[in-house]
Amino acid sequence: MLSPVLGRLRFGPVRAAVAGNRSFSVLLLAGIVLRVFVVLGFPPALWFNDSFDFLRIADGPFPHPLRPSGYGLFLWGLKPFHSLALVTAVQHAAIVGIAVVGYAALVRNFGVRRWVAALAVAPLLLDAYQAELEHLVLSDTVFTVLILGAMLLLARPGGAGWRRAGLVGALLGVAAVTRTVGVPLFVIALLYLLLRRARWTSFAALAAAFVLPLGGYAVWFHSDYGRFGMTGVDGIFLWGRTSTFADCDRHRPPADLAHLCPYGSPDERPAASHQIWVENSPTGWTNGKPFDEKTNEQAQEFALWAIRTQPLDYVKAVSYDFFVRTFSWKRHRYPTVGTEARYHFPTRPWAQGEKPLPLIGGGDRVSVVREYGHGSGRTHIVDPFAGWLRVYQKQVFVRGTMLGAVLLAGLAGLLLRRRGRRRREIALLWVTSVTLLAIPPVTVDFDYRYMLPAVPFACFAAALAWGRRKAADGPGATRAEPEEAEVQPAGA
Repeated sequence: MLSPVLGRLRFGPVRAAVAGNRSFSVLLLAGIVLRVFVVLGFPPALWFNDSFDFLRIADGPFPHPLRPSGYGLFLWGLKPFHSLALVTAVQHAAIVGIAVVGYAALVRNFGVRRWVAALAVAPLLLDAYQAELEHLVLSDTVFTVLILGAMLLLARPGGAGWRRAGLVGALLGVAAVTRTVGVPLFVIALLYLLLRRARWTSFAALAAAFVLPLGGYAVWFHSDYGRFGMTGVDGIFLWGRTSTFADCDRHRPPADLAHLCPYGSPDERPAASHQIWVENSPTGWTNGKPFDEKTNEQAQEFALWAIRTQPLDYVKAVSYDFFVRTFSWKRHRYPTVGTEARYHFPTRPWAQGEKPLPLIGGGDRVSVVREYGHGSGRTHIVDPFAGWLRVYQKQVFVRGTMLGAVLLAGLAGLLLRRRGRRRREIALLWVTSVTLLAIPPVTVDFDYRYMLPAVPFACFAAALAWGRRKAADGPGATRAEPEEAEVQPAGA
């Protein structure tokens, strides 16, 4: 089904678009050099608490009860090489590749001025936290590449035929089994096809290709846990969201849910996501043991009770995370000092942790790393590259306020544009960015790494809104299409 679409993907236009802009060529070179320094400065990889669960999946695939296993399957595909350095190199290369594709799409498909297109992809190439995230054994890089590729393909001018819609659905489906925040993006894609008045075959192809990986994963999950689902912690995470404000002293919960009341007064409690995992948490978390189904269901009931009982407190908590934490100029050590520290280039090695903590599915942090990489996985700090990168990270990154300004620019362009295809494309990218930023505060908690996948969508939306050229302006460029031109009927 996808071969006709893939057959039309030519790299000649990409090379022409890149070669025609010295500014982008310089940015691209700088982005590559940055990643070479990261690889040289912190071999073989950087680590996060979740990394070991993904390696456990890769060592013996199974549907993990805490997080989707899509990224673990990606690691499983690379396991025969037994190289953590290869994993991080592939992740770095994937972001550089999607930046090149994004730049070429802005210039050739959407008629954006070259220097504006270069500016739009600069955060992907140069943001220090982006480069650091790519070096972590985490799902975010793969997720970003999948959703950005899907939405750029969906927005591309031309008939939104069933083949293209099917490829978009497949990319979004794989993204959703990598991170569940990808599920709402399917709804955005459906609405976009509605705006383009696509044929029913396009809707069917999009839905079928999206449901196929999710349905297969749900069946796999059922085979292990006796229920269909993606994870077994949706209720637990929502409980965490409400744990910062739920006040059982002022509002009495149902008797069977009272044991889930958070400890201490709301003003003294730790971050929402952190309360799930702390020692003696009401959730009963223990390393190496999943939450049982009853606990997850009761946690969800408690969370919904707290939201119904204290709706203004819920809105306040979500609003503070979305508007204040997301768009603050200064980064804060949130949700915990230790968590936020993992997003910085380290000053000391940190591999599988100080203790061989047990993992769900068997084994521990030490054993899964050794099985996967045939070594300790210990991060080496290599100067002068490591020192240069720490200095660079203090200065070169997209601050929350900058992201807010870019989103406002995109929104202004969306509201001021005349009706037509470009307005739909701006809306697609802008709404995707806002959705990626909003879902974590609404359902779980704010975390800085959740911001990064939203940045390129915001930048691309602003570039489409304000950076379009009126005519061809150099080698490899295409003439911008009239704003009011309608898309061909989607049957091709």
